[in-house]
Amino acid sequence: MNSWKEEGAVTEKEVLKQWIEESDNIVFFGGAGVSTESGIPDFRSQDGLYHQEYQYPPETIISHSFYQRNPEEFFRFYKNKMVITDAKPNKAHLALARLEQQGKLKAVITQNIDGLHQMAGSREVLELHGSIHRNYCAKCGKFYGLEAVTQAESVPRCSCGGIIKPDVVLYEEGLDQKTIQKAVEYIRQADVLIVGGTSLVVYPAAGLIDYYEGSKLVLINKSETGRDSQADLVIREPIGQVFDEILER
Repeated sequence: MNSWKEEGAVTEKEVLKQWIEESDNIVFFGGAGVSTESGIPDFRSQDGLYHQEYQYPPETIISHSFYQRNPEEFFRFYKNKMVITDAKPNKAHLALARLEQQGKLKAVITQNIDGLHQMAGSREVLELHGSIHRNYCAKCGKFYGLEAVTQAESVPRCSCGGIIKPDVVLYEEGLDQKTIQKAVEYIRQADVLIVGGTSLVVYPAAGLIDYYEGSKLVLINKSETGRDSQADLVIREPIGQVFDEILER
């Protein structure tokens, strides 16, 4: 690990810049920290949803059983805390989209549900936990956009009377296996794997990096993660700031 340190007195960001310049098979795996610079709260940061007072713990409210048992409270929390309609892509989202357009980045694998990668221009985005922008009737399967949820006074209803459920993975629900398998294939084949804005504690998503077989695993996160010792390169700074410094626009 960290064999680059023996090659000369260079900084971590200089090494990352070089690896990106030399590679045309980069995969990015990101979490909530990618979107905090767009004003979307991180669940686990000191200012995140897990540290805010609410009638029920967030983990309880965004569980499948709570959604079924108390849809009114679920949607009140969901619309107030998890849907940020005025969020815009930040420097990280835009940098990743540019890398894809340059033929360097093969895929973005994200735990986020905000759709900001697509808004920035990324095309190959694997959303492990779904998206707020896709919603469907739990009764008849009819699909709806985000407005059907945000404009509903309480529980959003389909024309058939069924509840319009966000296409997001709640606690107690499994991830889409096709999406998981595709992510595994991208990670396994990657030359450079950049992991950013995630504490790597949410499984099974966090376990995906175990499929990486290369020697350029990069972790970019403001705080320490449990996988730092496995990484070939660790940068503890905001990911948007890092990309802004090392990538030419």
